[in-house]
Amino acid sequence: MKNIKYISIALMLIFTVAITSCDLPDNKDPKAATEVPVNTLYTNALIAFANHVNSSSVNSNPSRLLAQYWQETTYFDEARYNFQDRGISDSYSSAFYKDVIMDLKEASTIISAIEATGSLAKENANKIAIMEVIQVYSFQCLVDGFGNVPYTEALMGSENSSPKYDDAAAIYGDLLTRISAAITTMDASYGSFGSADILFGGDVASWKKFAASLKVRIGIRLADADAGAAKSAVESAAGMAFEAGEGALFYYVGVVPHVNTIYNHFSVDARKDWLPSNTIVDKMKELGDPRINDYFTMYNDEYIGAVYGLNGAQSYNNFSNFTDRFMSSTFEADLLSFPEVAFTLAEAAQRGWSVGGTAEEWYNAGVTASILYWDGTQEEVDAYLAANPYDAANWKESIGTQKWIALYNQGVEAWAEWRRLDFPVLNIPEGMTYGDIPVRLPYPYDEEELNPEGYAAAVAAMGGDEMNIKLFWDKF
Repeated sequence: MKNIKYISIALMLIFTVAITSCDLPDNKDPKAATEVPVNTLYTNALIAFANHVNSSSVNSNPSRLLAQYWQETTYFDEARYNFQDRGISDSYSSAFYKDVIMDLKEASTIISAIEATGSLAKENANKIAIMEVIQVYSFQCLVDGFGNVPYTEALMGSENSSPKYDDAAAIYGDLLTRISAAITTMDASYGSFGSADILFGGDVASWKKFAASLKVRIGIRLADADAGAAKSAVESAAGMAFEAGEGALFYYVGVVPHVNTIYNHFSVDARKDWLPSNTIVDKMKELGDPRINDYFTMYNDEYIGAVYGLNGAQSYNNFSNFTDRFMSSTFEADLLSFPEVAFTLAEAAQRGWSVGGTAEEWYNAGVTASILYWDGTQEEVDAYLAANPYDAANWKESIGTQKWIALYNQGVEAWAEWRRLDFPVLNIPEGMTYGDIPVRLPYPYDEEELNPEGYAAAVAAMGGDEMNIKLFWDKF
């Protein structure tokens, strides 16, 4: 995939600008750090964000299991949806709130307090808008995970240590307002974070495309809950979103600790806790998918996935494993890229919205971009599309299945879209029913003690805290 602009994490070491006053009182040590520089807050938050969304840690992000891409080997509780023992919901939530949103909120507060005019004012506005994109993305992940979450009263510290939980649909509405404002604010004629931006190198035009693509994602999620808002959001952003060969790919420098999370698990920690699941392996075999050899290795000359949800251990050496590309220390985290945009616009076109192409054209574009990204050939693309053409009569299955395959390295988004589109049909874990497959995460387990009023109100509003309670946008 053609990169818009990607900067090595090594650049995080280059922080030469601190937005602080040079005039210090006599009793202040000029060498002592009194305020974390904005660029440091921003870079650290961006790293934490990419690491968490891309995480392979069972302790903090179970999405690859929930999308049934992976299966566990020795320890298999999480693939059977026991999240309490490890406090997974707590870690999933706190990583977004504490490590990402809080730092970005503080950085935005510091910048907003600066009196600036001219180009500096424009640059500062760009910085705040860029940080809005990551905050909106993070809050969407939180809502899509839990439903109602702290939002308007979140991160107030000692001022309010028991925040209320806001209505999930209301949060979505505000996220659309925020991302729209960020898109309008960003002015590519001016700079932003420069080398501190380890995703796009401060390129505001790329951030604007990222923001538009995120708006498209947020919009389509509302398609069955608020068709008018969904249509307006997607149509207004489609023409500004990522095009073929573009995306927000976060490349790792490859030196510990700045390495891909899969490499960190298998090579740095020397663990072999994960296997490809038979859910995705069997589906790709059924469809004759050319990406299968890019995703997985063979075992005894065939592709064999571990049984998903088995109530027992499975040997790492008796199944297909992950290819060398996934095991590379520099393997990129895909935050949002063109294949996702294309499949989303295919659905939008199928719904009759104006997005600059037909459903079949966007579907073909999504399949093509994904196969080529995984080093496939145009000949493979043509053969695959001939065997798996767009089916307008069964568009949810057609788009849902291909989007799920393309989102293989994006567990958080894949789990959300599976819930909304209901395709592909997943495997039923041993001894369970299809209805036992989670459609939300349980609230953090410490909330009942730390924030009893907020937790009780949220549970009442959601109709419980069970994992089979559908979110507001999951209508079917």
